[in-house]
Amino acid sequence: MTPKHPFCRAIEPDLVATATGEAGTAAARRVEDHAQRCAPCRDELGRYRTIDAVARGLRHATPPAADEAASRAALRARLADLRSRVLTYGIVPSPLGNILVARSEQGVSLVEYLGEATTLAASRLRELADVETVESSAEIARLRDELLDFLAGRRRELGWRLDLRLAGSDFSRAVLQTAARIPYGAVTSYSAIARRLGRPQAVRAVAQALRRNPLPIVVPCHRVVGSSGMLTGYAGDKLGLKRQLLDVEGVPTRPAARDFRVRRETMYVRAGEDRAYCLPTCGDLPSHSLADLTLIASRESVEALGLEPCSDCRPDLHPIAS
Repeated sequence: MTPKHPFCRAIEPDLVATATGEAGTAAARRVEDHAQRCAPCRDELGRYRTIDAVARGLRHATPPAADEAASRAALRARLADLRSRVLTYGIVPSPLGNILVARSEQGVSLVEYLGEATTLAASRLRELADVETVESSAEIARLRDELLDFLAGRRRELGWRLDLRLAGSDFSRAVLQTAARIPYGAVTSYSAIARRLGRPQAVRAVAQALRRNPLPIVVPCHRVVGSSGMLTGYAGDKLGLKRQLLDVEGVPTRPAARDFRVRRETMYVRAGEDRAYCLPTCGDLPSHSLADLTLIASRESVEALGLEPCSDCRPDLHPIAS
C-alpha cells in the first residue's frame, strides 16, 4: 500500500470535520482546494460524507432504550448495517469497454459492462434501494489491475472474495456458485449446471440466472454454452464479449448462423465429475451433446485440474494439435 503524503495525513482531521460540517470556513476551503488536486483525499471526503449522512439518519431513527446495554447493541447493529450497505466503486477502461467494479466490506458485489459510458448514470447501481455508493478509484486500483491482467491473458484466476447480495434468489445464488467452479479454459452447458444442481429440468431457469449474473468475468458465465456448443448469448446482448473472453482463455470457436460455436473437435472432454479426460472422439463418452460434459481447451488446463488420461483413447499419447 502506498503511504499517505505527509500533507494528506496532516489535513485528515480537517477533512473529517469538513465531511461532517464541523470545520471552520478557512479549514473547509483548504480541504476543498486540496481535494480538487488529490484524488485519494477527494474519494475519502466523499466516503466520509456518505457515512455521515446515513449516520445522521440513524441518530434520528434510533429510539431511546431504557437499558443502556440494549441501546448500545441496537446502535452497533445499525452501524453494522450501514457498513454493509456502502458500496465503493470505480470504472475501469478495458478492451471490453468500460467496466464498473463495486465492492462492499464482504467482497466484490458487482461487475458491470458500461460500454462507452463513464458515469454511474448507466449503471444498475442507481436503481438499488438501501445502498450507499462511494466512488473511489484508489480503493478499486488493485481490482482494476488484476482485471486488466486477466483480460490480457496474464493471469488465469482473479480469486476475488465475492458478495452475492445482488444474485436474487437462493436458486440464482446456487447457479452462480456452481458456475464459479468452471475452470479457466473450459466450457460446459446450461444443462450440465442444472444437472449438477439436481434440477435437470431447470435449464431455462439456469440460463436466466446467468443472464442476470451481477458478476460476469469473475463468476465466469462466459464459460457456459448451449448443449449443441453454440454460445447462445451473454449478458443480455453481448455475445461478442463472450467470444472475446473465450478467445483470451484459448477456447476455440467458429462462426455459425447468427452465433458462434465452440470447436469441440479441438478440445479435450471430461464427462460429469470423472477424474479422467478424453479425446473428443472417445467411444466411452456418454453422448455427442454437452448435456453433462465439460470441454477443456488445453493440456495445461487439464493438468491444472489434476485429471488422468482416459485408458481407452489415451489423450496423453495422442494429444490434440494446438
